Amino acid sequence: MNAPAHTLCEQKGPVLWITINRPEKSNAISEEAMQGISAALDQASNNRDILAVVLTGAGERSFCAGADLKPDSSFLKFDYSETHSPLANLFRQANRFELPLIARVNGHVMAGGVGLLSMCDMAIAADDVRIGLPEVKIGAFPMQVASVMQHLVTRRKFVELCLTGEPASAAEALDFGLLNYVVPRAQLDAKVDWLLSRLIDKSPAAIRRGKNALRAIADMPFEQSITFTEQQLTTVVLMEDAIEGRASFNEKRKPKFTGK
Repeated sequence: MNAPAHTLCEQKGPVLWITINRPEKSNAISEEAMQGISAALDQASNNRDILAVVLTGAGERSFCAGADLKPDSSFLKFDYSETHSPLANLFRQANRFELPLIARVNGHVMAGGVGLLSMCDMAIAADDVRIGLPEVKIGAFPMQVASVMQHLVTRRKFVELCLTGEPASAAEALDFGLLNYVVPRAQLDAKVDWLLSRLIDKSPAAIRRGKNALRAIADMPFEQSITFTEQQLTTVVLMEDAIEGRASFNEKRKPKFTGK
């Protein structure tokens, strides 16, 4: 009998759902899981019918517990001749990803799992989850996670999480900016659907161009940023979606976006 896949991928209408499928190991990250997430993001990027992606974990206990630290795991067995690691490459891919990427935080999130959460554009969590960076407790440090997390949360709280290794509650994570919404567990799916409904009726082309612009200006000084965005606007308004959007506004009807 074949072993179950470490990730599951299902398209529900215009939304692709990616599920880390290792509930018996708290959905710990494996090399196969990273490959599955990466392949699913590529699938979404190449399918114009997909308008958003949701990342979650199987079961209710864990969203992702971080690296699989079992002796038989290959996750932390690096090839020192390679200049990039698989997890860092996944974060790079997510950073370039042009569709809305939402984390459905169904359970506890630890270590590298916080990186998967942070690489998403938005995150909704059940109110009973815990989120932490416990690497210092085993003599390590959340190096790659720091790159995708550091600009999302307040600096002092970020440093505290890294240096103490102690977890935060969902309410605390909401307060310091890591989450968009926290809801009772029974309302988690309804809240995810609500957020998706606010995304999939918008212009796919505007979202793609907008995400690229937001990434580009993230570290620009103001003068460089404002010059870049004013130039981008002159292109965006020429898109078919922008022309259709203006027409629908004037004709008082819903727009019919093509994503072009």
